[in-house]
Amino acid sequence: MKNDDRLIYLIFMAQQKLKTHITNVLLDEGIRVTLGQAGILFTLQHNDGQTMTGLSRTMAVENPTLTGLIDRLERSSFVMRKASSEDRRSFRIYITPDGIKECEKVKPVIRRINDELKSGFTKEDIKTFKNVLQSLFMKFDKPGKGLRDLNQEE
Repeated sequence: MKNDDRLIYLIFMAQQKLKTHITNVLLDEGIRVTLGQAGILFTLQHNDGQTMTGLSRTMAVENPTLTGLIDRLERSSFVMRKASSEDRRSFRIYITPDGIKECEKVKPVIRRINDELKSGFTKEDIKTFKNVLQSLFMKFDKPGKGLRDLNQEE
């Protein structure tokens, strides 16, 4: 694997292994939300009352995926939907007190995993890695080119 230059494969496998590890740790810690759901709770804790479209952009997921995540969070009483005062057809998503409590349980676990991820690397290694990741975000984050837009061009 040392000479493997299939970056897409390596990035995908690293992401899958990290996601599996985080999922297992969250389960072991008795956390009731998934990593994706925790991301939504973190986002709402910093900017509550977002629209589904706003959350979809922030989380970089398609609306149907986000709807499923919000449905599960709502069933667990971690978020609630309220009709928007500006447009009755749209909803805003708010974190509940139970959601805040769950979010506070998740934060130290995620911090610990992040520290574990950085262990064994120098500050310079981490800085370089962050630069590579940020360059990938910029390279592939083309405004107006979400999955739906690309599918329509075919």
